[in-house]
Amino acid sequence: MHLYVNTIDLWYTFIDEITEELLDSYLPLLSDDERKQHLRFVFERDRRRYLVTRALVRTVLSRYVDVPPAEWNFAANAYGRPEIMNEHDGVKDLSFNLAHTNRLVMLGITFGRAIGVDTECFGSREAPLEIVDRFFAPTEIIALKALPKEDQSHRFFEYWTLKESYIKARAMGLSLPLDKFSFELQPAITLAIDSELSDSPSRWWFRQFTIEDHLVAVCAERVGDHDPQLVLKRTVPLRIE
Repeated sequence: MHLYVNTIDLWYTFIDEITEELLDSYLPLLSDDERKQHLRFVFERDRRRYLVTRALVRTVLSRYVDVPPAEWNFAANAYGRPEIMNEHDGVKDLSFNLAHTNRLVMLGITFGRAIGVDTECFGSREAPLEIVDRFFAPTEIIALKALPKEDQSHRFFEYWTLKESYIKARAMGLSLPLDKFSFELQPAITLAIDSELSDSPSRWWFRQFTIEDHLVAVCAERVGDHDPQLVLKRTVPLRIE
């Protein structure tokens, strides 16, 4: 599959759509380390989610580069983010990022740019508003607390998914303090960054939307003068269409 330079493909699958037969077919795709990790999970739901996640990553990457799903190699960077270690043609400029909830697994794929993806299921739980003062920037705290109580939970998830997508695109995780950058959502998503983070807001493009009862945020590095095109692709790994 050809991926244009200014395109981001966002693949997603719902875990409850995966049959037991398909789950069994995912196990041979895993590396030895992944099989060991799969067995470490105490709860069946966690083992299932992990298996679907690894199958999605491996099968989707193989749509873009001629590497069999079972032959992808990954290693964590200094901040724990997985990176592709294969040296096949076409791999060098391929970027990916993964996000999941208990029901949904999402995988962003792009070429020649950094990417971060995050998702939260706002339909299944209330936001932990008690952590706002610890992790949000002052402008975000003020804007959130000015909302009616019934709207604060959704605004929390809007901020949280955007923040997660940004730190994932930077590939530095929570080493970036969440209160040192902030978002405004109206009339468009805009980012402000404290100078100590050594970054420019103009470097980044954001998109936020919902899929069923999930809020999704995508952060991507700008390349050239045009915004990237986001293409949603619903799939079930290894299912014959």
